[in-house]
Amino acid sequence: MSAKKFRAIDLCYAGMFAALMAIGANITSIAPFLVVGGVPITLQTFFAVLAGAVLGSMLGALSMVAYMLIGLLGAPVFAQFSGGFQTVVSPSFGFILSFIAAAYATGKVIEKRQNLTAYFIAAIIGLVLNYFIGTNWMYAAYKIWAQAPQAFSYKMAWLWMAVPLPKDIILSLFAGWLAHRIRAVSPVIALKR
Repeated sequence: MSAKKFRAIDLCYAGMFAALMAIGANITSIAPFLVVGGVPITLQTFFAVLAGAVLGSMLGALSMVAYMLIGLLGAPVFAQFSGGFQTVVSPSFGFILSFIAAAYATGKVIEKRQNLTAYFIAAIIGLVLNYFIGTNWMYAAYKIWAQAPQAFSYKMAWLWMAVPLPKDIILSLFAGWLAHRIRAVSPVIALKR
């Protein structure tokens, strides 16, 4: 298996999506009405899906790895302007990890087929991975080290995630549509077939 070589412009695109993730994580700082029940509603899932759909699996995932590493090194790019290695033990770190998988899976589906239906399917697959990895990490974190109340259950973790789910479904489908339009006008990165 040969390693894929990225051009300098490809790495710039990846950096752009890492920056968009930081903006999407903290959108509530300029739009405080996006806080529902004390939970900040972010645009991270949207940008992770869009990264995979526009950049492809490898470059999309690379952009999410860059975002994660920038935050772990201490830059305040995670939600609520947090950052640093201590984030690894936070209940929300699973979502940060899930963005890598979401971008990769979204890109992988689109590399095989580039019609609008494939973009929508890829976006939903990315969203499902985002919720599956993130919610399971959150549940484990609360039960193992974050000292959740005794009554906190797996079902409660999933019910908690029901609040942002409609927004994330709509935005993921929008990301699929937008990526399809972007690639129709300007194929930024040549996707493998």
